Amino acid sequence: MNSLTPDKKSELRLTPKQAILARIFHWINLISLLVMMTSGLQIYNANPVFGGREGWHIPALFLLGGWLAGGRHWHFAAMWFFALNLLWYGIYILVNRRWKHRFVSSKDIKALQISQNNKRRAYAWHRLVYTAIIPVLLLAVFSGLGMYKPVQFHWIVDLFGSWQALRIVHFITVPTVIVFAIAHYLLGLKVGGQRLIDSMFW
Repeated sequence: MNSLTPDKKSELRLTPKQAILARIFHWINLISLLVMMTSGLQIYNANPVFGGREGWHIPALFLLGGWLAGGRHWHFAAMWFFALNLLWYGIYILVNRRWKHRFVSSKDIKALQISQNNKRRAYAWHRLVYTAIIPVLLLAVFSGLGMYKPVQFHWIVDLFGSWQALRIVHFITVPTVIVFAIAHYLLGLKVGGQRLIDSMFW
């Protein structure tokens, strides 16, 4: 005997279903970003970007690695997971053409300009944020490679003008990613509710 009420059945039918590969991508991203941020702050403490060695230090509660070398090991290990995760997912959405439904389009820009439908505008903002975070993530990887192998990738350091400028750009990608992630979450809630957020991971 089916004990589900009509309302409950309707709710289950409306619950979005993300592909298993999309859920794997979100989990790897979440874990690798958390590891990179906490281990990156451990590296930062060894020589703060602002103020030199006597600059403002991050409390140990938010650090991973225990010391400089430990932080570097965690950071670079997570970096490979993160970079390869972006690579395979990029290939995945190109092959199955999911990018058409994920990234901002001219219709979304038009909706932001003239639409009076709040949900349609929220959806357009959601896709815009989702699109804008991609170059930020790529910049984090690109600048990180320059810091990881400054001799082999000296041209990356040269592109940024100096080693210090490269460190500042790489450091700024951290709060930028956090802001984008919060915006992505809040807009996801507005567009599809908690069910949409849950579907990204479960």
